[in-house]
Amino acid sequence: MSKISIIIQREYLTRVKKKSFIIMTLLAPLFMAAMFIVPVWIMTRDDAEEKVIAVVEDETNLFKDVIPNSKYLKFEYLVDVTLDDLKTNFSDKGYYAVLHISPKVAYIPNAVQLISHKQPPLDLTIHIANALEKEIEQKKLEAYDIKDLDKILKAVSTNINVQTIKISDDGIEKETSTGLAMGIAYIGGLLIYILTFIFGAQVMRGVIEEKTSRVVEVIISSVRPFQLMMGKILGIGLVGLTQFVLWIIITAIIITAAQSFLLPDDIGQTTQAITENIMSSTPVEQTQVPIQTQEFNEIQQVFNSLHSINWGLILSSFLFYFLGGYFLYASLFAAVGSAVDNETDTQQFMMPITIPLILGLFVAMGTFQNPESSVAFWFSFIPLTSPIVMMARLPFGVPYWELILSMIILILTFLGTTWLAAKIYRTGILMYGKKTTYKELWKWLRYKN
Repeated sequence: MSKISIIIQREYLTRVKKKSFIIMTLLAPLFMAAMFIVPVWIMTRDDAEEKVIAVVEDETNLFKDVIPNSKYLKFEYLVDVTLDDLKTNFSDKGYYAVLHISPKVAYIPNAVQLISHKQPPLDLTIHIANALEKEIEQKKLEAYDIKDLDKILKAVSTNINVQTIKISDDGIEKETSTGLAMGIAYIGGLLIYILTFIFGAQVMRGVIEEKTSRVVEVIISSVRPFQLMMGKILGIGLVGLTQFVLWIIITAIIITAAQSFLLPDDIGQTTQAITENIMSSTPVEQTQVPIQTQEFNEIQQVFNSLHSINWGLILSSFLFYFLGGYFLYASLFAAVGSAVDNETDTQQFMMPITIPLILGLFVAMGTFQNPESSVAFWFSFIPLTSPIVMMARLPFGVPYWELILSMIILILTFLGTTWLAAKIYRTGILMYGKKTTYKELWKWLRYKN
């Protein structure tokens, strides 16, 4: 064991001191944090450039003054001007774009054209479409001679938010969020797939480098091939674990720091004020509450759902399946690296290893829609796919006996693949200049100690 620990220390220190390790450790959290921060930052940023839109209609002028102005959007309704004349010089007159509304818009949705030299922002097109839709709906209702249209429309307008409650066998109820569970499942499964493949490939490349440089001949004189293989697998595994922990810590620090700058300090007071306003209003008045109320409720529901997630189980299971999946595939990658002389020759042996990983990722994608399907159930026990698929099922709730059985099968399979990989490794690591085939691998497996 002392020789294995020396090899582990060598592999670990050699790799954590590399510039590539330091760069990836710093850049990956920035990328992951940007996935959360950038969308929020974009939503909180207002377009400060004032845009003046020239509105041109036909002789009817049915939609004059229908589209309201906003802080940075101004609509000027022009008369005695044709669209063809305005197309050529609207920017010279200070207009950002020209909006042409045809009277056919009531029954032809594409009868509205927004002409500009730049791609219009999405909020501009949505603002125009919402205003026109509301006006057309109101005119259609007026055709039925309905009085008090505004009051009726506000009274019947209804927003439905389905609240999901998960009840345990003991009768304990917890508020949940399907979207949150899907997000955690997606991130967990995808991370295991990426990390297992990346660090497993590092083991293979490390074995090939030592073999081609003949350094392994010197090392083998002091340690057994099995000790060398295990030391390399465990050392690179610790590198991956260290990098993952640092990613989590740095990402959390970046997101926490960014949150203090992007989110207002009085968000809690704003949410409470809106809630009190809703509770004290009548049913008709409640329909006049701004749309932001629903957004605050959705945000509050997500935060409440965070408490329903068993984070201890999720994180500990992720750690186990990451290490279990890595050790399983790393032993196979090490066997492939020992059987070839260069990375080009690995292609024929990589296919049987990568297919289960890719298949597990595809099954995990389907698990988001139906985590209780028979396909997801069985693939969460097959050790070559269980690290990815089980992590995709866990946020939706998995019986403990299924989780424990899946872990036991993964451990036993790892021990078996390590034993088989060691038989290939001890023969192939000193084999040079010969094209290895599957028939040769089978012979190596049958060699006795």
